[in-house]
Amino acid sequence: MSSPENEFRLTITPEDPGAPERAKRLRDLGIGNLPDPEFDELAKELTELTGAPYAMVNFIDSDHQYFAGLAAPAPDAASQALSGASEAPEVGREMDRDHGYCPHVVVRGKALVLGDVCDYPRFAGNPVVDKIGIRSYLGAPLIDDDGNTLGTVCVVDTETHDWGRPGLDIIKGMAEKVMERIRERSAADPHHPLQG
Repeated sequence: MSSPENEFRLTITPEDPGAPERAKRLRDLGIGNLPDPEFDELAKELTELTGAPYAMVNFIDSDHQYFAGLAAPAPDAASQALSGASEAPEVGREMDRDHGYCPHVVVRGKALVLGDVCDYPRFAGNPVVDKIGIRSYLGAPLIDDDGNTLGTVCVVDTETHDWGRPGLDIIKGMAEKVMERIRERSAADPHHPLQG
């Protein structure tokens, strides 16, 4: 049986020794804290493919996450979708590194499927559960050709989901699509870091 100290440790964001190198790599790639219309379109495509209301193309540095691609319902639509809620959960472009599940995906370097985050003590205590009302998550890492994890693509919902194998295939496919876009951009620039 685990002690209360161990229970607390389960819910904290994992150590991420690769964060400084990732931040440098993102700077080298020209991926920063700016919205990217192409990534917004891919996030929108993810919401259509999965039925989830929120999707992100997320890049993570040492202390925060930035959604360069974001798809979310309009505030009025989200309010109507949440029965009895007077205010829709607002998802901005930036989030603390200890919020959400993408930091776990980055450290693991593997997809993460949470049909109901409350079924997992490690994830149920995350701040996004109470602050935003997140109940399900599906995310995959963005891994470059050198094996560096740059961030994630993910979808979240305020309702539970049985993502299953189809959901996993969709999220992995979108991660590859995002990385292909990053490779195409670097191919257009002969001095780009991915070209050497």
